[in-house]
Order: sequence, then C-alpha cells, then structure tokens
Amino acid sequence: MGALVPKRWARRAVTRNAIRRQIHDMTRQFAPRLPHAAHVVRLRAPFDKAVYPSASSDALKRAVRDELQLLFAQGCPT
Repeated sequence: MGALVPKRWARRAVTRNAIRRQIHDMTRQFAPRLPHAAHVVRLRAPFDKAVYPSASSDALKRAVRDELQLLFAQGCPT
C-alpha cells in the first residue's frame, strides 16, 4: 500500500506524517478484504490548519479515519 500526501494539501510535515500513519493503520485493518494488487491512497483535498490546528488532534484523526473507512468500504468486496 502506498500513501501519497502532497505538501500542497497538507503543508506541515507533522500533518502529512500523521495522515500517512492513519492510512497505513487503516490498511492493516482492511488488508484481508482488499484484492491482491498494488494500491495507492492519495490525498486530493486540503486539511485546513484553521480547522485542524494540531496534527495530533483527535478531530484530525477522526476526519482522516472516517474518509478512509468510506474509501475502503467502497473498494473492498464483502
């Protein structure tokens, strides 16, 4: 599983790394249901510093996890 978090969408390195950790953690949870292939998750929308002032905030972690759960739910056969 690859995780691309461009600086354009998450300016601070600490935020990009926190998002990558969430992606890899969620991947481990969904790995048994994913088809055997190379997968890449790419951040395509910004995470605003005004809304999520801290990279370690629970709000940011929840937002990332919610998005990833929706993404994996759409892409994983049950």
